[in-house]
Amino acid sequence: MSAKSFPILLEPDKDGGYIVSCPILPGCYSQGDSVQEALENIKEAIELCLEELRDSGQDIPNPDGVTVGSVVVDL
Repeated sequence: MSAKSFPILLEPDKDGGYIVSCPILPGCYSQGDSVQEALENIKEAIELCLEELRDSGQDIPNPDGVTVGSVVVDL
């Protein structure tokens, strides 16, 4: 088994803590009271999502082609 780096989106929650998701795995999200906890939780969530994909015979998305960036927009 090889290791892959999956992109995630980490956002502060308005009620405290953090919400974290993996955009290339729809429905794969978690949360945590701290950044560290949120990162640990999303890792577990990603592993579970990948296991479900494998078990159901679905293709696992390749994260290598994903580019994470930002753009500047005038407000």
